Amino acid sequence: MVDITRALTNGHPNWPGDTPFKLDLTADIRYGSAVNIMAFSTSTHSGTHLDAPFHYSAEGGCLGSVPLDVLLGDAQVIDARSGVTTELLGFSELPERVLFYTGEPAHWEGFPEDFTPLTPELIHALADRGVRLVGTDAPSVDALTSKELAAHRACLERNVYILEGLNLQDVGEGMFELICLPLSLPDADASPVRAILR
Repeated sequence: MVDITRALTNGHPNWPGDTPFKLDLTADIRYGSAVNIMAFSTSTHSGTHLDAPFHYSAEGGCLGSVPLDVLLGDAQVIDARSGVTTELLGFSELPERVLFYTGEPAHWEGFPEDFTPLTPELIHALADRGVRLVGTDAPSVDALTSKELAAHRACLERNVYILEGLNLQDVGEGMFELICLPLSLPDADASPVRAILR
């Protein structure tokens, strides 16, 4: 198994303006508590995370509407370091899940403001091939400064779910089984996930 999740630790870079990840020890055995207990706060989009349609549409479904079967099963990892174009889809068959390695490093020292977004044309081409989940190692399928969110909107139009912030640096192109489960937060717009390939 290959863990393709970005570890969430204090100081993890987050989208500008979002609530940063913070983990605090609120009860401590060293100071008389019977047990150690921690509390954490974070944006729902910290690290490796799954977007629900509600994140980019007021009428979109929340996390509880995302079918679990789309998060488990065959996934094609595609090396997109040379650019994200429809020419990358030259495979004879594609599974319902496609993950793009755009060249993001395994660890972010700071938030990557200059990353490779996906295009609406690519999303439509994937949907035409039966893809239901698109993933990227970038923090978003759209550029940092995008106001139109064209890739998100294409995913909404075509019923394609979005997985962002993957760590694909050491995976290599190929077919894998994806296991990617969010927290059970049915009313949320997104959730961090634990994503694994095998």
